[in-house]
Amino acid sequence: VAHPPGYPLFTLLAKVATALPGGSPAFRVNLLCGLVGAAAASLLFCTVFSQLFSCCQQKGQLGTLDNEIIVMFWKWHLTLLMALSFFGSQGVYPGALVGSNCEFLFSLFPSQISRLGAFCCGLSLCNQHTIVLYVACVVPWVLSWLFRKRELSLGHLLKLGLCFLAGLLPYLYLPASSYLNRARWTWGDQTTFQGFLTHFLREEYGTFNLAKSETGSSMGEMLLFQLAQMKSELSLPVLALALVACVSTALLKKQKKSPVIWLFTGMLCLYSLFFAWRANLDITKPLFLGVVERFWLQSSAVVAVLAGLGLATLASLGRSTVLEGTWLLPCLEWLPALALVASQVWANYSTCDQSNNYVVDKFARNVLSSMPTGAVILLRGDLPGNALRYLHYCEGMRPDITLVDQEMMTYEWYLPKLAKHLPGVYFPGNRWNPVEGVLPDGTLAFNLHRFLKVNKHKEVFVCIGLHEGDSTWRRSHSLWPWGTCEKLVPSGAVFDPGEWIRLTRNLYNWTEDYGSFSPSSWEAVANEEMWQARMKTAFFIFDLAETASVTAEMKSQLYTFAYTSYKEIVNSHPHHPVNWHKNYAIACERMLRLGRGDPETLLSETVKHFLLYTQKAEDDPQRQDILQAVQHLRGELQGLRRRKAE
Repeated sequence: VAHPPGYPLFTLLAKVATALPGGSPAFRVNLLCGLVGAAAASLLFCTVFSQLFSCCQQKGQLGTLDNEIIVMFWKWHLTLLMALSFFGSQGVYPGALVGSNCEFLFSLFPSQISRLGAFCCGLSLCNQHTIVLYVACVVPWVLSWLFRKRELSLGHLLKLGLCFLAGLLPYLYLPASSYLNRARWTWGDQTTFQGFLTHFLREEYGTFNLAKSETGSSMGEMLLFQLAQMKSELSLPVLALALVACVSTALLKKQKKSPVIWLFTGMLCLYSLFFAWRANLDITKPLFLGVVERFWLQSSAVVAVLAGLGLATLASLGRSTVLEGTWLLPCLEWLPALALVASQVWANYSTCDQSNNYVVDKFARNVLSSMPTGAVILLRGDLPGNALRYLHYCEGMRPDITLVDQEMMTYEWYLPKLAKHLPGVYFPGNRWNPVEGVLPDGTLAFNLHRFLKVNKHKEVFVCIGLHEGDSTWRRSHSLWPWGTCEKLVPSGAVFDPGEWIRLTRNLYNWTEDYGSFSPSSWEAVANEEMWQARMKTAFFIFDLAETASVTAEMKSQLYTFAYTSYKEIVNSHPHHPVNWHKNYAIACERMLRLGRGDPETLLSETVKHFLLYTQKAEDDPQRQDILQAVQHLRGELQGLRRRKAE
C-alpha cells in the first residue's frame, strides 16, 4: 500500500505494467506513465475538437493548441526513480472530467453521460485526493442541470450514486493487501475500518496538507508562484487566451458553451485558492517548490482548455469580418496554435528529454554497493528511502542487507506489519519511542540505545541522518562518516584517522558535475549529497581535533590529517560546493597556528579560499567577519613576504 491516501488505481496499474516483459520495473512503470500522459493530452484534445465547436478547421486548430499541454505533462510523467508515482496519471482524470462534462452538456443522452461522469468522479478519487475539489464543482452543476431539465429522479440519483461507488472500487485493494500482508514494504494497517479511514483521509499528514509538521508559504505567495509557473509552462499567450474565454463569456450572454466555461472557471478558482491555503510547504525552497508544482497540473489542464476556447472566440470574431471566405482566415486560425506548440517544444524539449538521466539510480547503487555484508541501514528521508528500497526490493540488489525506516518505526502499525519481513534484525518492542517502556495504550516501546544493544551482531548505518528526537544512542555509540551515510560504532572503538580516510576515500564512483541539475529536482539533492560525501571524513576528523579531549600531539595529528584530506579534495575538483572553500581555509589557518608547513603557502591559501567563499556565499551571516579576518591575514602575508625579501 502506498503512502496516504493509498493511490490504489496507480498501484494496480503499476502492478500490471511490471508484469510486462522488457526493461527494469522502473522502466515499465515509466512507460505506463508516458502512455497515461499521452492519454491525458488526447482527452483534452478531443474535448476541444469534438465537443465545443462546430467548425472543422477551428476544431483542428484548438485541438492542436490544447495538445501543447503534453509538454508540461511529459515533464512529470517521465520522472524516473524518485518521483515515479501517481503524478504520472494526474493529468488524465481532469481531462476525463472536463470531457464528460462537455459531452454531458451537448449530448442527446445526458442521463447516460452523467452516469459515465459519476464513474469518472469516483475513479479520479482513487488516484489523487485533491481532485475532490473538481468533483465538488461538477456534482452540483450536473445535478442542477438535470433538475432543471426534469431528468433527475430518485432512481436516476441512485444510479449515479452506484456509478460513483463503482469508480471507488480500486480502494478495496487497500484492505485486501493489508490483510494478506505479503508486501515487504507498505504503509498503514487497513484491516480495520478505522485504519482504512486514517489512511484514506491522510490523518497522519493532515487531510489536505502536503507534509507533516511543516510551515508553508502564505496564500498570496502560493498563488503568485502558481501564476508564474503557468506563465513559464504554458506561456503568456495561453494565459491571455484563457482570459479571453472568460471575458467573452461574461460579455456575450447567449453562447451555448457559456455554462461549461463558467464551470471550468469555478473549478480552476476553487482548486487554486483551496490548494494555496492548505499546501503547507515553503515554496521559496526549490525542492519544496518542485513538490508543489506537480499538484498544479490539474489546474493547468483546465487553463489549456480555456485557452482553446479563447482562441475559438477570436477566430469567430474573424469570421464576422471581411476576412470571411478568404484564404487568409484559415491561415490566421492555424498560425497562433502552431506557433504556441512550436514555442513550447522549443522551450521544453531539453527538460523533457530524460533519456540519459540515471542520477538517482546511480546514487542508490553507489550507496548500496558501499555497504558491508549483512549491514542494517536505518533510512531517513524520501531520497534514500525510495531509491534504496526500489533497488533492494524491486531489482533484488544486495539481498543480504536490511532496510529499516526510522520514521516508520514511530508508527504503531510498522513493526507488527513488517517486522517479519526484516530477518536477522531484533526489535525489543512494538514501536520506537525516545522513552522506552509500556505506553498508555499498552504498546511496548524501545529507544535507539536498546535497539543497538540487541543488534550487536549487526553493523548498523544511518542514511541520511538520525531522528533528532532520540539521542539515547550517544550512551553507547558514536557516528563515524561513511559516504552520504554514517556508521554507528561502539564508543569503545579506537578511531584510526588514516585507516578511515583510506576506507572512505573511494566509496563511490560519482562522475556527475556539481550544480548540473535544477535545484527543484531530486537529482540535485542526490548530486549534492554525493559531492558533500567526499568531504565528510575530513570534516569529521577536523571536528574531532576541535572538540575531543586528546593530547596535543594527537590533536596536531588530527589537524594534519584533516588538512591533507581537504587539500587533496579541493585541488582534485575545480568546481565544487562553496562550503569547501571555507572548510579548507579554516584547516589551513589551524595548520598555520600549529607551525606545520610553509607559513607563506598556508597564509596564501587561507586568504585565497576565504575570498572565494565570500564571493559565492553572499548570504552567510559571518561574511563581514570573514572579510575582516582576511584583511588581517593579508597584512600578515605581506609582512611575511617583506621579511623574506630582506
